[in-house]
Amino acid sequence: MGAYLLDWLALFFRWFHVIAGVAWIGASFYFVWLDMSLQKPPEWKAKKGISGDLWAVHGGGFYEIAKYKLDPEEMPKTLHWFKWEAYTTWLTGAAMLSIVYYANATAYLVDPSKVDYGSNIGAIATSILFLIGTYAIYEVIVRSRIGKNKMTFSITIFILMIIATWGSYQLFSDRASFIHVGAILGTIMAGNVFFGIMPAQRALVDCVRRGVKPGPEVQDLALMARNRSLMNNYFTLPLIFTMISNHYPMMYSFGDGKGWLVLVFVGVITATARHYFNQKHLGHSEPKYLVIPAIATLALIFWMRPAPIEPLPVPPVAAAQPVADAAPAAGTAVAPDAAAVPVAASADDAVIGIVQAKCSVCHMAQPTQAGFNAPPAGIIIQTPADMKTYQAKIVTAVQTGYMPLGNITKLTDEERAQIVAYTSGL
Repeated sequence: MGAYLLDWLALFFRWFHVIAGVAWIGASFYFVWLDMSLQKPPEWKAKKGISGDLWAVHGGGFYEIAKYKLDPEEMPKTLHWFKWEAYTTWLTGAAMLSIVYYANATAYLVDPSKVDYGSNIGAIATSILFLIGTYAIYEVIVRSRIGKNKMTFSITIFILMIIATWGSYQLFSDRASFIHVGAILGTIMAGNVFFGIMPAQRALVDCVRRGVKPGPEVQDLALMARNRSLMNNYFTLPLIFTMISNHYPMMYSFGDGKGWLVLVFVGVITATARHYFNQKHLGHSEPKYLVIPAIATLALIFWMRPAPIEPLPVPPVAAAQPVADAAPAAGTAVAPDAAAVPVAASADDAVIGIVQAKCSVCHMAQPTQAGFNAPPAGIIIQTPADMKTYQAKIVTAVQTGYMPLGNITKLTDEERAQIVAYTSGL
C-alpha cells in the first residue's frame, strides 16, 4: 500500500513540476530574448529614462514594450513579479527527489558497489549535505570579486560543476548522480532568483516608491541580478537534459564509470548551443556556435557506440526418453540403467535461473522486491517466451546497466553478459 501511495504522490508532483518548469523556462527564455532584442528608443522616450523598446505582434494585436534604465517616472498601480515559477519548480522538484530517491533509496539512490552507507539514512544525509554544500560554494563565488567578472565567473562555475558531476557519480547510483546534478542546477537557479534577482528588484521598487534615485548599492544589486539571470539562461538546457535523463539509461550507465563525462559533454554542447541563440538575439549571427555542438554531438555518438553483440545460439531442448506404454510383466527384472529417464534440463535453465533471481523479483505480476507495487513499465519477465517478447528492451536495459535499477539485486558483469548474449539469440 505504501508503494502504491508513493506512486500517486510521484505522479501528482511530477505534473506540477513539469507545469512549473515549463512556465519558468518559458519566462526565462522570453526575458533574455527581450532584453537582448531591445532597440534604441526615439529621443522622446530616451528623455523619459527608457533605455530600449520593442514592438511585437502576437494573437492578433500589437505590443509596445519599453525598458527603463533603472526607474520609471512613477510606480505603476499593477506590477507583475516573476518568482513563483522558480519557487514552485524547485519545491516540486525537491518533493520528487524525496518521493522517488529518498523513499526508495535502496532501489534508486544507492549503489553498494560504489559506497556502502550501511543505512538509507546515511545515504539520504549524504545527498542533502552534497546539495547544500555545492550550493553554498556557489553563493560564496557569486558574492565574491569573481562574481563581478563575467568570464572569470563563468569559468569558475564550469569547473565547480565538473567537480560536482564527478563527485555525485562517486557517491550515488548512476541514475541518481544525473538527478543530483540537475538538483544542483535547479537549486542554483532558484537561489539566483531568491537571493539575487528578487532582492535587487525589491530595492529598485523601494527607491521608486520613495521617489529616491537608485544609488550605487542598488545599481550593483541590479548588475548582480542580471549576471545571475544570464547564468540561469545558460543552465536551462543542461537542466532539462538531467530532468529527462532517467528515460535514457545509455547516457548515465555508459562505460565503466564514464557516465559523468557524458554529462559534462552534454552540458558543454547544450550551453554552447544556448550561446548561439543569445548572440543571435544581440544581432550577432555566429554559426560556429551551432556547428561546434553539432560536431561534438556526433563525436559523442561515435564514442558511446555499443560494442557489437555476439548472440549465443540456443540449442534445442533435449527430447525426453519415451515412457513405455505398459508396465513390465510381473517378475521381469529391470536393469538400473533402464529406469525411466527424466526430461533433460534445457540449455536456457542457467540464464532463466539468473533472470528469476535477479530480474523477476521486480518484473512479476506481484513483485517481491521492496519498493515496487507493480512491475516496472508493466513488463513481466519469468520465461524464455517473456524474454523473446521484450527482447529489444531487455538487451538495451541490461547492456547499458539500466537494469536492475541501482543494481539492487547485484547482477554481476558475467551474468549481465550471459543475459544479453542469450536474449539476443532468441
